[in-house]
Amino acid sequence: MIFQLFCGTVLLLTTLVLASAGFWLTEKFSDTLMPWVRRPPHAFKMTMLLLKTALIVLAVTFMSIWIWAFGFLGLGVFDQLEPAVYFTIVSFTTLGFGDIILPTEWRILGGMTALNGLLNIGLFAAMMVEVLRRARTEQRNI
Repeated sequence: MIFQLFCGTVLLLTTLVLASAGFWLTEKFSDTLMPWVRRPPHAFKMTMLLLKTALIVLAVTFMSIWIWAFGFLGLGVFDQLEPAVYFTIVSFTTLGFGDIILPTEWRILGGMTALNGLLNIGLFAAMMVEVLRRARTEQRNI
């Protein structure tokens, strides 16, 4: 159990660092675009800002999923990439189909994977709201 917690913590911290880098990248990206977004017309620019932010969110999420999937492979939890990726996606999104389950000696990692997904979804939802809030505030302060 201690080894599972250790491995899960390493994977969580790794993806958290990646999510933080994604948050920082989005902040820098929106800083660069803000003078352009501030000027009318706003609708298209807000759409582009949201789209680019969503693409960064998706990229970081998929990278996190790959980190967990390769972690499962490296630990020998799965012997093929496809079930490792599938299980990670199902757990990350807390969908939890249950058609692929972890062996008993690794099942704590399933919960940690879901925790990581919830944390990322919350962080990225907040980030997208903040980017849009900031853009709208900038547009109103012209």
